[in-house]
Amino acid sequence: MYTPPAFREDDPQALRQIMRETRLATLVTATAEGLMATPLPLILDENEGEHGVLYGHLAKANLQWKAPVIGDALVIFSGPDAYVTPSWYAAKQEHGKVVPTWNYVAVHAHGPIEFFEDEARLFDAVSRLTHLHEQPREKPWAVTDAPAEYIRAQLKGIVGLRLPISRIEGKRKMSQNRPEADRSGVAAGLAGSERNSDHDVATMIPTGPNHA
Repeated sequence: MYTPPAFREDDPQALRQIMRETRLATLVTATAEGLMATPLPLILDENEGEHGVLYGHLAKANLQWKAPVIGDALVIFSGPDAYVTPSWYAAKQEHGKVVPTWNYVAVHAHGPIEFFEDEARLFDAVSRLTHLHEQPREKPWAVTDAPAEYIRAQLKGIVGLRLPISRIEGKRKMSQNRPEADRSGVAAGLAGSERNSDHDVATMIPTGPNHA
């Protein structure tokens, strides 16, 4: 991932937060047949390894897990993003030398991937992932709420994955390279957008002269 110094995100806690908040990541593997990719919900276990370990599962019918992987796998976590129009820049009125851009947050996690079919490990991975997304609910659903035989049959249709993160790259492109007046204009423009996702990005634009 191309990351100019102004946009590099190296803080481990910030990187983990981005991964935790990304509800759907993309698993990419290189194979002899070419690149293969699958959108997946994943869970980050921060207590394993230097950078953490990712867990998830694929449908057994998905050919990605059967294709031998060349090198490390890549998981892409895409955070909030928004289009930025030059019309929001104060510089547009000053000299007009401005162009559109896109603000976004992304984390690329690399590591050796393991696929597994062991029922106990699958049950653990599925249970943890379910708990992660059910816990905010008033009455969370648990895997054990379903009949044991039904769950056992469902597990036969999936394959688990484990990816210890060996290398991680983070990028937070939020207009840090623009003058203060331009950043204020971008934040205000996004805050007034009709897109709810733009409002999230608006709160992430750094303000103040120290970011110019």
